[in-house]
Amino acid sequence: MAAVTVRLPDGSTKEFDERVTAYQLAESIGPRLAKAAVAATVDGVEVDLGARLPDGAEVTVVTSDSEAGRNVLRHSTAHVLAQAVLRLWPGAHFAIGPVIEDGFYYDFELPGGAHFSDDDLERIEATMREIMAEDQPFVRHEHTIDEGLALFEGQPFKREIIEAVGAGQDEVDAAADGASAASVASVSTYWNSPAFSDLCRGPHVPSTGRLGHFALMRVAGAYWRGDDKRQQLQRIYGTAWESDKALAGHLHRLEEAERRDHRRLGAELDLFSFPEEIGSGLAVFHPRGGTIRRLMEEYSRQRHVAAGYEFVNTPHITKAELFETSGHLDWFAEGMFPPMELDGGHQYYLKPMNCPFHILIFKSRQRSYRELPIRHFEFGTVYRYELSGVVHGLTRVRGMTQDDAHIFCSRQQMAAELHSTMTFVLSLLRDFGLEDFFLELSTRPEDKAVGSVEEWDEATEALRTAGLAMDLELVLDEGGGAFYGPKISVQARDAVGRTHQMSTIQLDFQLPQRFDMEYIGADNARHRPIMIHRALFGSVERFFAILLEHYAGALPTWLSPEQVRVLGVRDDHEEYAHKVADRLSAVGARVSVEPADEPLGARIRRAKLLKVPYILVVGDDDVAAGTVGVNRRGSELPVRGVEVVAFTDQLEREIAERRLPESAP
Repeated sequence: MAAVTVRLPDGSTKEFDERVTAYQLAESIGPRLAKAAVAATVDGVEVDLGARLPDGAEVTVVTSDSEAGRNVLRHSTAHVLAQAVLRLWPGAHFAIGPVIEDGFYYDFELPGGAHFSDDDLERIEATMREIMAEDQPFVRHEHTIDEGLALFEGQPFKREIIEAVGAGQDEVDAAADGASAASVASVSTYWNSPAFSDLCRGPHVPSTGRLGHFALMRVAGAYWRGDDKRQQLQRIYGTAWESDKALAGHLHRLEEAERRDHRRLGAELDLFSFPEEIGSGLAVFHPRGGTIRRLMEEYSRQRHVAAGYEFVNTPHITKAELFETSGHLDWFAEGMFPPMELDGGHQYYLKPMNCPFHILIFKSRQRSYRELPIRHFEFGTVYRYELSGVVHGLTRVRGMTQDDAHIFCSRQQMAAELHSTMTFVLSLLRDFGLEDFFLELSTRPEDKAVGSVEEWDEATEALRTAGLAMDLELVLDEGGGAFYGPKISVQARDAVGRTHQMSTIQLDFQLPQRFDMEYIGADNARHRPIMIHRALFGSVERFFAILLEHYAGALPTWLSPEQVRVLGVRDDHEEYAHKVADRLSAVGARVSVEPADEPLGARIRRAKLLKVPYILVVGDDDVAAGTVGVNRRGSELPVRGVEVVAFTDQLEREIAERRLPESAP
């Protein structure tokens, strides 16, 4: 009879005569798995490959090409970074080195207040490769609090973490065996050599020789514990992958993301800016950017009218009592601008949300079941006090316009409304050229929720059912719901594979109760409506930024602020150029004529830099024949002698059909 039996993810079992390590399990399955293995999970807890497996455990071998495996590689590489810095700067203090998206960082305090420079990264990388070539093992040790404090004598940041563990706090990279610090008065470390060990809960690769596909990216400043009243440390960011190919792919994606950065494109294409005189996170849209925004909003309005939404409009400020009733001042006050005192001491707030205003419109008169569902919609500007450190271009701003809808329906209508809302959202996003979606279901936050568990369960299941009906991947975000209800968010992948949260749909049983909302049912009794919150773009500003990066500034013709630019070869072609422009303007095209006061090549280059979809060049032959030379964005060679009538018809169809760049003729 086998001494140890373990279960694998596919439901099968493996039997051994004695307790084996996770690595031995991988070897027993196959050499390829053993080679790719970097860690394992045992009954849901990540462990080192050297950990021995208990009888009856459910075990998954973690490979280097999985997200969990890459995190192990990155965490182990962060330890090597710390060891390299301590070799190069004796006496340096090291703080924390967590894994982040696609990479890692480590924070340091250098002797004498010195600072890293970008030039230091090359020699740090070289020292890291020396450490990797030494093939140092990662050996786990457990220590009492006093032992840990003695071990890290002279390292104030490590000692602060250990002291916090001793006081019962759960500190990252400190608790032993995956347990909370409050239940174990110990800390774990990993030793690589007699000269270096680090405080860490693991897991790690077996040795530094398993690492090597990495790059150090940049140097930055960071406050200890994120507190600007504490020490300012030096942070080194890096990335690590399972192969050189994967690393090269990531670096290429970073280069592509830089090329597509909406902040750079916004300046180059003269779309928007953030004047210092206005304040952080507050954008102004220039005429070209304003045109794009108008087109986005106009098309959204058309679709909403067709889908049965009614347009409303609400003010930007309100008395504090409205947000006291809604609960926002209890749960969201830290994200709101401070109040203004007006009218003899009344507190007024800039609104962070539109939903309470839409509720008041519903409550403005008695409602009947015959009116339901009621779908209110507005482009409502809201204000949120984002910390200066997280404000980022148009994607994190302090003043934004939400395409906000609130649907009020009966319980019986809830499932149908969720289904139609989800279908509408995905359809509109696809019209803007986003195609690659998955859904994320965010559930009840344990410490920040109102309402009964039963109500939350019912709302969550309704959203789950609606999401599954879309035939898209549905992933769970445990505890990620708003304080008043669960939500489904549409996650979209852009042209370079990055994921963006787009639309959100939230099901809310709580605010109708808090505002005592009612309608008269068919039975002449009073009933409580269900409320569905829905932001499709999320915010106009953020959606603008995502589209700009998705298309690298080369927006579809129907969304481009300038669709055609007409250039005469010489001054005497300008009259004909204007006739062509007038013909195009007559069918609704946005067209300009640039005078021939510079060489033609310079004018063509300028128009291309502005990513104008069509540049028309007219010369003697065109004036005589009623034609144009068409330089289409993305084409290597112009097409000459195109009849104006034919080009006009083609352009008109492209705009009317809202064709995307890859499908344009």
